[in-house]
Amino acid sequence: MSTNLAQQLREGTTKSHSMAENVSFVKSFLGGVVDRKSYRKLVANLFFVYSAIEEEMEKNRENSSIQLIYFPELNRRESLIDDLKYYYGLDWLSKVQPSLATQIYVERIHNIGENQPELLISHAYTRYMGDLSGGQILKKIAQNAMQLSGTAGSSFYDFKDITDDNIFKKQYREALDNVPISDDQANQIIAEANIAFNLNMKMFQELDSNIIKIMVMLLFSTISNFRKGHK
Repeated sequence: MSTNLAQQLREGTTKSHSMAENVSFVKSFLGGVVDRKSYRKLVANLFFVYSAIEEEMEKNRENSSIQLIYFPELNRRESLIDDLKYYYGLDWLSKVQPSLATQIYVERIHNIGENQPELLISHAYTRYMGDLSGGQILKKIAQNAMQLSGTAGSSFYDFKDITDDNIFKKQYREALDNVPISDDQANQIIAEANIAFNLNMKMFQELDSNIIKIMVMLLFSTISNFRKGHK
């Protein structure tokens, strides 16, 4: 029996999705303004988030709620390591640590993996489907803004084991619809997906200060150049 969970998740997170897109860092990114230092911090934070998600998904792969949506081909941890090597060097692990918002995010993932594994669906859906849906657009923005070539610094967006994004997303939606959960569990999964969006927003908001600094520097530089030109 289908739960129609895919549609419920899409409709139930519409507001959260819109709010996340309006965070300054995200708006700047989508507008093509990408600060390399802020971006590499984001990559580091995402490494800790995906490591937690993938560890808990692996632990719970035999759980009836997780079995159908356990797709290792979605895993991002290794591709994020490739990007971290690019941005921080081979000793990247000694140079990165999760931000405060990221620590809270990671702790929640581990907690639900231990106590309420069906809610991992919410975090997997929020991150992976977002990556798969908008990843290629974001990849082009990052490549253009930071003058990246090939996959260097943008491996995160490459799903090497997925040959057709649209076919896979259809498969994923069908899997969601067939997860054996109750109506109450479905409601909890939707509520947790909104929490996942909120946790992502807080992670992005930590990067806003860097964007603001860049905009202020650009403003002062523009004013300074303007004054020089009118002396």
